[in-house]
Amino acid sequence: MESANELLTILPVIIIGTAGLLVMMVDAFTENSRTAYWITVLFSAIGLAVSVNSLFGPTGTSFYNMIAYGGTAAFGAVLVMTGTLFSVMLTREYLEKTGRHIAEVYSMMLFATFGMLVLVQSNNLVTLFLGIETMSISLYVLAGLVKDEKKGVEAALKYFLLGAFSTGFLLYGIALLYGASGSTFLVDIAATDEKGLIYWAGVALLLVGFFFKVSAVPFHMWTPDVYQGAPTTITAFMATASKAAGFVAFILVLSRALPDVRAEWSDVIWLFAIFTMVIGNILALVQDNVKRMLAYSSIAHAGYVLIGFAAATGAAYSAILFYLFAYTLMNVGAFGIVAYYEWNKGLDFTEIKNYAGLGYQQPLMGVLMSVFLFSMVGIPPFAGFIGKYRVFAAAIDEGLISLVIVGVLASAASVYYYIRVLVYLYMKEDEGAQVTLVKPGMLYSVTLVILAVLTLYFGINPGSLTDLLLSFKDAAY
Repeated sequence: MESANELLTILPVIIIGTAGLLVMMVDAFTENSRTAYWITVLFSAIGLAVSVNSLFGPTGTSFYNMIAYGGTAAFGAVLVMTGTLFSVMLTREYLEKTGRHIAEVYSMMLFATFGMLVLVQSNNLVTLFLGIETMSISLYVLAGLVKDEKKGVEAALKYFLLGAFSTGFLLYGIALLYGASGSTFLVDIAATDEKGLIYWAGVALLLVGFFFKVSAVPFHMWTPDVYQGAPTTITAFMATASKAAGFVAFILVLSRALPDVRAEWSDVIWLFAIFTMVIGNILALVQDNVKRMLAYSSIAHAGYVLIGFAAATGAAYSAILFYLFAYTLMNVGAFGIVAYYEWNKGLDFTEIKNYAGLGYQQPLMGVLMSVFLFSMVGIPPFAGFIGKYRVFAAAIDEGLISLVIVGVLASAASVYYYIRVLVYLYMKEDEGAQVTLVKPGMLYSVTLVILAVLTLYFGINPGSLTDLLLSFKDAAY
């Protein structure tokens, strides 16, 4: 009976793992990509429903304390499943319209999600490493999904080489922390009395590994190339689900393994937050490729999230979780709109100049793009505004006034490159070849509308989610 109860604590992991194997078999024996797609959507929706239900259940650890469940870990699973479900729903039509529909994409997305779910539930550095590697290997494959496109192959190779390098840092960090504490359990590392050179070297290497996964400057080099080279809906998946998983695992590690040395790592994160916000926004300002602009934008958003880590309080961690939820909704939506424009033939719709005058051809797509970009800027009444406000407020409560000022100024600078897209859509005349946009499918449109509605709803009514996240404080922090 106890074993059955323990299995329930990892039910989303079991569901997604089973789905990945099933989709792989369907692809191998039937080569029916439509069936593989619908199985993926169905199991992803079930996984999301189970994850949401676990938010209201008990918290604790299972499998000999290797796995954490409930609280922050449960919400991490919700973030991962939200990013996965919406990315999958957008993927089929995009890949079919661009002539890249390969059924293997669904099994690889599910296996990546499997690794992410293990990552967000890790209560041990070994479990954490297994989750990161399962996720990363699948993402390397997804980045190079289209083998006959040079940009995609180049993106996958860069991602693999730099990812392998960062994995070395992470693994050495784990090994050194084990040497210093005699354990890989987070709570045992927190109880370490002797904090010598080996301990601090382990902490430093562990931080480097996480900074790479969340695209913090200067470990962001892979992000723009990979985001540009990968198929756009896969980029949405990588930019949301994997980044959310990395940040949630970061919360668990910092709050459970390193709470006693908060003053030391908080100062380090303070510095990285400034570099990440400033450099991410500056480089986004000069991009003419929309996917690269969104890539540097995601780096800047990582900087805003790091402000919450620098504050390192229960309120700050709950604000980070809200921000990640809003970020997932608006980023999947924005990349989904870019993917829609991209499948129209005739022009390279990753170049911003080719968006000129298209806002009126398919008004729904233009309006939805406006919603997602306004939310990214942090304009009320969208969820992105609430996310930034809560992170900044938590930092102010801890006296990090200068850091918040930099964040506000960086956010103000981002207005230029986000609004620039809308200026081309609505205020520039098409001076080149005339392109008639094809109408998106019903499921594609409905998916984007749901994302926009959720972005607006949680901007207007964030209270219920905010209260839920704050209730995790005692259990998770």
